[in-house]
Amino acid sequence: MRAVDLCCEAMEFFVMMSGMLQDRQNFAPAALLRNPHVMTVLPGRWPRRGLLARVPTESRLFTTESHTQLLGFCHWQPHRTACQTVVLVHGLEGSSESHYMRGIASKAYRAGFNVIRMNQRTCGGTEHLTPTLYNSGLSQDYRAIVHELSRVDGFTRIWLVGYSLGGNLVLKAAGEAGSSEAALAGTVAVCPTIDPMQCAKALEAPQNWVYHYHFLTQLKRRMRRKARLFPGKWNLAGLDRIRILSEFDDRYTAPDGGYASGADYYDRSGAGHVLDSITVPTLIITAQDDPFIPYSMFTVPLIQHHPKIRVIAPRHGGHCGFFHWTPNGEDPYWAENRIVDFLRSCTVTPTLHDSRRLLL
Repeated sequence: MRAVDLCCEAMEFFVMMSGMLQDRQNFAPAALLRNPHVMTVLPGRWPRRGLLARVPTESRLFTTESHTQLLGFCHWQPHRTACQTVVLVHGLEGSSESHYMRGIASKAYRAGFNVIRMNQRTCGGTEHLTPTLYNSGLSQDYRAIVHELSRVDGFTRIWLVGYSLGGNLVLKAAGEAGSSEAALAGTVAVCPTIDPMQCAKALEAPQNWVYHYHFLTQLKRRMRRKARLFPGKWNLAGLDRIRILSEFDDRYTAPDGGYASGADYYDRSGAGHVLDSITVPTLIITAQDDPFIPYSMFTVPLIQHHPKIRVIAPRHGGHCGFFHWTPNGEDPYWAENRIVDFLRSCTVTPTLHDSRRLLL
């Protein structure tokens, strides 16, 4: 009987998503934007004013472990407990103020969801809130946040939405939770780094030197700020001589996170190990031309045949770009619009074997 139920659930999810999958064909950027580097860089530079104008905002600290707090900015609906809640997680060296965080927050709030824009550990000016660094494996932070929102606030439908490194974190959290967290409604990951080793190698490739230089420079600056706040915790001798991201992770990120080495960190922190345990509706949006998130990671049978995971992978899109103009009245941020479509579509859908309506 359980096998029949699982089969029906998978069929329901497929039917629900079938319309959305057509959007893969509808993402048709202009010729210039088919260059993955232009697509990656342009959206963050395009003016986006007033995204959260007149949207109520309340800051909140979430204690995820001893001596560690994460800062979130909450946008509550007037009757918050009657609404679903979306928790947003940014990518490497991003923050709650990243353009995509504000963009999806605006759209999800106006679609009727509570929204929380989270800063990962030490990000968004919060270095003082934890003695640790942040890394790809800290999925327990987001499980703790879901737990608090459920137990303290009484929320029963909580979505985790992450970009890039944040996408890996929310997928990893969902896989680890399995079916143990009833309040976790589902996850969305945009260009997630589900295999950190592959992603680091791609980022260090010569053609990606601009991104690599940016990330490594920002990480070094953050490392110096952390060292000033917590004297004696890190040895900065030789920091300036580090030239590649994997060396930085081997020397600082891995030992700080309790990993034996950089290779151990990359292996154990990837969500790919736990994707088979995901039990909630999950959407992955990625681009086949992402400069440093290899598309091949998402073509494996585990993902393609998973009953709860659907992948939308346009040929173009760059890294978290997905920017184009359409005649249908949408703004140019295609992935943000697909995320809201997914959240709405998962709210209520009819079952195939029961006349009742099923909350997925």
